[in-house]
Parts: sequence; structure tokens; C-alpha cells
Amino acid sequence: MSHRPSVSLDRKQSFFLFATDLTLSTDLVRIDYRHTHLNPMKARYQYRIYPTDQQKRLLSQLFGCVRVVWNDTLAYCQELYRQGEKKPKYTELSKRLTQVKKTEERRWLTEVSSIPLQQSLRDLETAYSNFFTSCKGERKGKKVKPPKFKKRKSKQSARFTDNGFTVNQHCVTLAKIGDLRIVWSRPLPSKPSSVTVIKDASDRYFLSFVVEVQPEILPDNGESVGIDLGIATFATLSTGEKIDAPKPLKKRLKRLRKAQKNLSRKQKGSNRREKARKRVAKIHAKIKDTRTDFLQKLSTRVVRENQTIILEDLNTSGMVKNRKLSRAISDLGWRSFRDMLSAKSDKYGRDFRIISSWEPTSQRCSCCGNIGGKKALNIREWECLFCGTFHDRDVNAAINIKVAGGQSETLNGRGGKCKTSVKEASSREASTVRLSSRPKPNRRSFN
Repeated sequence: MSHRPSVSLDRKQSFFLFATDLTLSTDLVRIDYRHTHLNPMKARYQYRIYPTDQQKRLLSQLFGCVRVVWNDTLAYCQELYRQGEKKPKYTELSKRLTQVKKTEERRWLTEVSSIPLQQSLRDLETAYSNFFTSCKGERKGKKVKPPKFKKRKSKQSARFTDNGFTVNQHCVTLAKIGDLRIVWSRPLPSKPSSVTVIKDASDRYFLSFVVEVQPEILPDNGESVGIDLGIATFATLSTGEKIDAPKPLKKRLKRLRKAQKNLSRKQKGSNRREKARKRVAKIHAKIKDTRTDFLQKLSTRVVRENQTIILEDLNTSGMVKNRKLSRAISDLGWRSFRDMLSAKSDKYGRDFRIISSWEPTSQRCSCCGNIGGKKALNIREWECLFCGTFHDRDVNAAINIKVAGGQSETLNGRGGKCKTSVKEASSREASTVRLSSRPKPNRRSFN
């Protein structure tokens, strides 16, 4: 009896099928496909800016006003909730903001542009909408928590719509801020619909534009790759290549500890404490930039070199609960790498597939499909007792990931050649019949 994959008609199609390879003969595999569409895609282009001292004061005032509008409105909504009333809609909150500006206590809100203040209300509306949708169980992923109050020391931002800014050759003009000098590291692909001015914890300023980009469909080169993510080696490809991560946190951990220890000894509210805080923030920014640069370059290379990319769905949030591995896992950025591969696959017309984390990719022999007992993490190389093949643990896992993604050229359960494309399975193709007449080994002997 043949098994038909169930197909959903959305952009992210999911296929459920029995694998045609002998190594996956008894396992149900979930494969996610993301097909590139020809419609324009939304993207963010971020640039560094260098405001003057006067502009820094104006931006600081703007950030403060945006933060006050968010916190005041959030406190107002929470008070209504305690009284048993429903949360007001955006239109009601916007009218309330107009009335608040006329009061003596909040009259200084009129000194900045009204556009970022209105956008702050829209952001709060979106945050509440995501929270309510998550509570109803209609939102995928983790449960979304309710909105929180914003702090002055954290990352600050303010968003302008298209009627609040002008893009020039050497600067960007913001309403009631002036001309901000900008370094165009790359040209904008289209007219931006909005721009967000950002100040990070290390006092760096950026402009982030939302633009439309047309997908650049790369020619199909027929290549496919399975990627096994690890700690000692960041990524092992099914081709046998191993890629090491820079591990920026590990390299700067001693310097970071010293800076944090110095910060803890400073008196709260003093200028020296603020300087010490900036030193810690700069180290964190350097760590983040180093990690992001590595992941961006690696993901671009993988997407350009392969038509099909298969990755394993790792439970990163559960793995970081291990106190012995949490710092090392957080330093690698597995989830960021996966998101980059997904976004760039959509942009360049590649197939990005995710297989189930329950697949025994590290335990199964990629040659004969035999699972010879559980292999602990400290076993990096092993020999299959069924076919005698010697395996590197990571390379073997990467090959199995590629096979689980439907990219196998080995023999299936009926002795036929597996196709690289996903098709309907033929009769008994997912059977457990072995190709060899060799007797089945006793699994108890491997324990």
C-alpha cells in the first residue's frame, strides 16, 4: 500500500512521508519545505550614523518621550484590567494621548515629533495582540508573555514612517531632529517605507530601513548538503568538511568578568559607574558582532553552494538548561544560524528542510542503517559491528541528516535507487526487509 504525503497549500509546505531509504525504513520523517515566491520581500537595511552632540540630546529626548508613552499607556491598560474592563483599542489610546499632551504634566511631549509616539502605541497594540493570541493557543511556538515596562538603560529606539524622514546622498533628515550623517555601506534597493533610529547599550547609533527586495533566484546546481551542528565543531557537512566557530564569548570571558567585577564595585548613580557600564556593554557588543559576522558569512556560503539544505530541529531551549553546556551552546548561535539559512533560502530560491530531532542520526550507521546501541557523547569515532564501516560521529550524523531530508542515492528497501526528489512511495518501499542475508545481530550485545 502506497503512502501519500499530506500537502498544505501555504507557502511553508509540510510533507509527511515514509523515507524510501533502508536506513529510514521504519521512521516517520517530517520535512519542511520553503518555496521561494516571486513577490517582493520585506527586508531591513541597517547603517551606522554619527549624530552631533546636539542631535544626541534631541535623540535622547525623543527616546525618553517614546518610552514614557509606552509605560504610561501600559500602566493605564493594566489599571483598566484590574477594574475588570477591556483593553482600549488603538484609536481610543491615540485620542487619549492627544488629550494627555494638553495637560501641564505631559506638555513636553509636544516638543518631539508625534510620529514615533503614535508608532509606540501601535507597537504596544501589537504586543498585546500577540499575547492574547498566544493565550488562546492560536499562535505557534512558545507562550508570549504580556508587555513589560521599558527601562532607560536598555536598547532605545524610535520609528518614523515615510512622512517623517527624507533620504539624501550623505545624510538622512528626521522630523524635529535634523540631518544625521550616515555611512552608506551599501545602497538601498528601493524606497524605504519606514526607518527606526536605534541606540544600543554601548552608545552606538544606527538607522534601520524597511525596504522591499526582489528575490534573486540562483540557478539550480543540483547540490545538497546535510548539516550537523555541534559544540566542539560548530557545523559538520555531509561532504566531510568541518567548520569551527570563533566562540567570541569564550575568548573574551576573562576580560568580561574583570569589567563586570569593576562595575559591581562602583556606586550606583555615579559617573564612574556609567563609564564602567559602557565598558561592559562594548564587550558584549563586540561578542555579538563577531558571532553575527561569522554566521552571516557561513550561511551565505552554504546557501550559494547548495540547492537543498537539510538541518536537524534541535531543542536549543531545553539543551541550555544543562548548566555544564549552557554557556557553550549560547556562544554558538544555533538558532540564529537556522533563521539566516531560512531567510536566505527564501531570497535565493533554495530548498531549506528541517528534519525531526527524534531521528537517531548519531546512532545509525549511514552505510547499512544498523543502530548498534546507544553511543555516548564522548564517543567521537566508532566502527559499525554490522558492516564494519569506520565512522566519524559528526560526519556520519550529517550524512544521516541528508538522507532523512530525502537526498539519498543509496538503495531503498526494495533494492531500488532512491531519488533526490520527494515522490510517492511505492508498495512495501518502507518495509524492514534487509538487503543482506546476514543474520540480525543481537542488540543486547551492544549495551
